[in-house]
Amino acid sequence: MGPIAFVKENWRVLLLVVFVAFSLVALFIPGGIMAEDDRIVEEDGNGSVERTDNPTNLEYGLGLEGGARVSAPPVGIMVDDLETEPDATVIAQELELDSIDVVVRVHDDGRTTAEVFSEDVTHAEFAEALQAAGADVSEDDVEDGVTAQTREEIIQTIELRINEAGLSGGTAYEESRLGGDHYIVTEVPGMTTGELRELLSDRGDVRIVAYYPGENGTQENETVLTYEDFSSIGSASYENPPNRPGQHYVPVTVDDVSGDDGPSPAESFQSDMNEYGFTGEGVGQCSPERFDRDTGVFDPSHEEPEWCLLTEVDGEVVDAHPMGSDLAQSMAAEEWSTNPTFRMIVPTQQDAHTLAVNLQSGALTAPLEFDDAEQYSINPALADQFKQYSLLIGVLSVLTVSGVVFVRYRDRRVALPMIVTALTEVVVLLGFAALIRMPLDLSHVAGFIAVVGTGVDDLVIIADEVMNQGDVSSQRVFESRFRKAFWVIGAAAATTIIAMSPLAVLSLGDLRGFAIITILGVLVGVLITRPAYGEILQRLLTDR
Repeated sequence: MGPIAFVKENWRVLLLVVFVAFSLVALFIPGGIMAEDDRIVEEDGNGSVERTDNPTNLEYGLGLEGGARVSAPPVGIMVDDLETEPDATVIAQELELDSIDVVVRVHDDGRTTAEVFSEDVTHAEFAEALQAAGADVSEDDVEDGVTAQTREEIIQTIELRINEAGLSGGTAYEESRLGGDHYIVTEVPGMTTGELRELLSDRGDVRIVAYYPGENGTQENETVLTYEDFSSIGSASYENPPNRPGQHYVPVTVDDVSGDDGPSPAESFQSDMNEYGFTGEGVGQCSPERFDRDTGVFDPSHEEPEWCLLTEVDGEVVDAHPMGSDLAQSMAAEEWSTNPTFRMIVPTQQDAHTLAVNLQSGALTAPLEFDDAEQYSINPALADQFKQYSLLIGVLSVLTVSGVVFVRYRDRRVALPMIVTALTEVVVLLGFAALIRMPLDLSHVAGFIAVVGTGVDDLVIIADEVMNQGDVSSQRVFESRFRKAFWVIGAAAATTIIAMSPLAVLSLGDLRGFAIITILGVLVGVLITRPAYGEILQRLLTDR
């Protein structure tokens, strides 16, 4: 038999072998198939490298790794379906809020919504501000909550923040409650609830503020750069040059692409620095005592005129610096905007790391309300016990199923391929989980056990249909009986997928993980493992 004929005769089994091989690579080869190897390594005393975590590429969720879960609603009120598009700047001015706390959106379906993200604004005040901005609304039109798009942006920012902070296995999703409330749920293994709340409580609004002398001897504050103005953000870094104090900093690049309605952010920043005097008499004119690094307090007293560039996070100054001579000379010559890079210097490595995370993830569209938050944590030691018990239960379930199958058929030709085929489904699913870096939790473990049970049920249906109607030595007879059994299995699989789909789509916590694994297991079984088992059984029982 030639290779082409061999492939045509055995393509179902070969397909299963390929999936198992890819799954084993995704599970055990460092880095898997698509990602880099991020498993923990440590050097021992002899200089060699020793792996200190699990030998697979699997990631574990809260129940199997330990960690924290915080569920909190976004802060905000909104008005939906406005007839006109009000000016967000006017609304912010009327309510005395920063521009980041007011959003006006025109949705794809033509609806216009206005949102305010502040606990201090009442429904009546918001309605009055909208009226001042040209919208025809009343207090009764104002609703509690934020739009679905805002919630989606919050989730995306939290996920970016988790990833940039190097927290493997963390996730964020939306959860709907009775009464129409929407909560943002964040789960991060390896953290306490206090640490997770601290990560989420920072709005992450980073700004560069120019502090410079104004008219009549006053000092002015003007925001000159925001998060949207940066085109690239580096990681937290440290430099300790000779004869100079060390610096913790984050390298950034300002966007130099001009818009349709004006200059680029880099050109605007350069122009502001020249206009406010930072590149002239303000070079180096920011006293170190203005900012107390120990208390994080910036002294705004202005006995002497000074020019300081303030780095603010959520309205709090994290550092203050003068304009350097080299940077000032480049801006004065209007050359800097062609290569608009500089360093955002902060006091400590932790400040630099936090600043980099906030810059790379962006600010939360709306803050979270922690007064109504629900929090939950699992001790890592208890999670390790859950992991061990999950493995034990999985082994016991396989042994139990194997024993029942052998007692039922008493024929190794039927029972052994059935058990091996059922186990390959679990291997393929684990490989898929490792490939996409799905954090496995207790709900997923329950799904794996359900997959083993339902998978063996389907294989029993195939074996019974094929063997319980007399001699099956003929290949034609086997294929006829197998097709009949496969129709039953296909109908059962469709029913399971339809029943589980709402659980997989809706935000129902742990039930979602169970439903996803069950659906994936059913699909793998119907499309890959059941046909392969039929192929193996046909070779063992017929004259083929």
